[in-house]
Amino acid sequence: MSRRVRRKVARKGKEKVVLQSYPEIEDEVLDLERQEDVDWTSLPDDTVIQLFSCLNYRDRASLSSTCKTWRGLGISPCLWSSLDLRAHKCDAAMAASLALRCVNLQKLRFRGAESADAIIHLQARNLREISGDYCRKITDATLSVIVARHEALESLQLGPDFCERISSDAIKAIAVCCPKLKKLRLSGIRDVHGDAINALAKHCSNLTDIGFIDCLNVDEMALGNVISVRFLSVAGTSNMKWGVVSHLWHKLPNLTGLDVSRTDIGPTAVSRLLSSSQSLKVLCALNCPVLEEDSSFSANKNKGKLLLALFTEIFKGIASLFVDTTNKGKNVFLDWRNSKNKDKNLDEIMNWLEWILSHTLLRIAESNQHGLDDFWLKQGAALLLSLMQSSQEDVQERAATGLATFVVIDDENASIDGGRAEAVMRDGGIRLLLDLAKSWREGLQSEAAKAIANLSVNANVAKAVAEEGGINILAGLARSMNRLVAEEAAGGLWNLSVGEEHKGAIAEAGGVKALVDLIFKWSTGGEGVLERAAGALANLAADDKCSTEVAVAGGVHALVMLARNCKFDGVQEQAARALANLAAHGDSNSNNAAVGQEAGALEALVQLTRSPNEGVRQEAAGALWNLSFDDRNREAIAAAGGVEALV
Repeated sequence: MSRRVRRKVARKGKEKVVLQSYPEIEDEVLDLERQEDVDWTSLPDDTVIQLFSCLNYRDRASLSSTCKTWRGLGISPCLWSSLDLRAHKCDAAMAASLALRCVNLQKLRFRGAESADAIIHLQARNLREISGDYCRKITDATLSVIVARHEALESLQLGPDFCERISSDAIKAIAVCCPKLKKLRLSGIRDVHGDAINALAKHCSNLTDIGFIDCLNVDEMALGNVISVRFLSVAGTSNMKWGVVSHLWHKLPNLTGLDVSRTDIGPTAVSRLLSSSQSLKVLCALNCPVLEEDSSFSANKNKGKLLLALFTEIFKGIASLFVDTTNKGKNVFLDWRNSKNKDKNLDEIMNWLEWILSHTLLRIAESNQHGLDDFWLKQGAALLLSLMQSSQEDVQERAATGLATFVVIDDENASIDGGRAEAVMRDGGIRLLLDLAKSWREGLQSEAAKAIANLSVNANVAKAVAEEGGINILAGLARSMNRLVAEEAAGGLWNLSVGEEHKGAIAEAGGVKALVDLIFKWSTGGEGVLERAAGALANLAADDKCSTEVAVAGGVHALVMLARNCKFDGVQEQAARALANLAAHGDSNSNNAAVGQEAGALEALVQLTRSPNEGVRQEAAGALWNLSFDDRNREAIAAAGGVEALV
């Protein structure tokens, strides 16, 4: 296998200031010639703090360690108003070590149950926003402790993966402990009972944004009691009683936006909600089969009300929200973001639309449904590209993940839809993704690199990525200390290295050394990054010149180490393939002998020929076959018991 694409699959079970993207990986190295040394400590404090703000947390810590003055500036409150722990293993000890910096922490993003347990040790009593993913193992007890310690909380979001161990008891605790709550979005809860929703209505008078997404059961009648709600999403939620919904929810006095996407709502309920609600402005019903199957349904009956569905013109519909008729076509989101005439109510609607559209489009892409080609080519791809330019970081990430996902037809066979991939390219998506990959935010780097990797399976897109400078960017990301970023970057180099015309460019960009270093850096506990790095090296090793660079960079030792020690089939297969390609150049270089002389190489390959995995066996046998053309290797292979594998 020479390519790898990855689908991110979900299994069912206050204001934010975003800085401009600052490149961590520069396209050029500036040659600054100075006649005298620069005293960096003489820089004004404001300049140093601005420099800190352009770095990720790891680099901030490194910079802070250089001197006492910068150590003090490095813990300035303005640098620690938000914290993203998703790329880090955060336990109680790590959280306690950060506590001094987190006194004024306002926003926190975390990943997984262990990090959730550690949140209270940050002692960030002034937290306003908490957002978590990979929440499948988070329990009622953990969530209850978190909200009890953070009474000032205004926003709580857990998802998009399913919160299988959270129940209505935790929702009641949220209601009692967080009276200032304005936004609550939870995914994959089994049952959201009426008493929990009524507790929210009683205690959280400022709660304007509610999302019970991909839940099994939600009490529709109780939701009708939350009179403060302006934006409500029950997307993907099963067992909804739409008759009850249509008779009750239209009475909610402030309901402005309603998201019922990916549900079984029908035309009758949609029509009643649109015609009866005095406050409703937007009803989003994307991917609702019952509604879509009714060919007689008209989306234009209710003037002043916007219905978004797969069969409507989404960009045109959103443009109708604006008085200014110049907000038309695919630039409607961009025109809104750049508008000087701000309307608070409209801004809230647009921010909500960005969030629910990014979530729903990703879910639709993950489901890989048939019959949606027309939607993706005409609207879906353009929507994702537009959302990728959002000021909301989580929207940007989901849009990039959506692009990485919707092009994949068959993950196992590394197949993508060429038409969809080229649609992204035609609409300027490659440049947007590469710009996102240069952000200092590692979450954006990771998702953008994943999208670039998957799109690059298409030869035309791969050519565009190379022409736009993408190889240098990916080679730089492959050096990241963040494993997730490095893994996706290695995947991009793997797919780009399929093309003969890109191999030399990867080597010139330092990609060979970066890939070899990845193997040593993540030799344990990183099978994803190891498989991608070994796969890319295998492709590069098929080129005579690049194969020499692989050997010079220490690639022989790295690949033999994987063949000997790694227990994952995918890694073993790619390591064996790389060794086979290194040994395939005959007398043109000395790699054949170098592989044979590497301690344990032949024994490891012989052992892999006995693997239960057919791909591993074939690649190991191919490596031994190539190595056997050297007389010394042939004798060593026989001594190691490899004759049977070759026969």
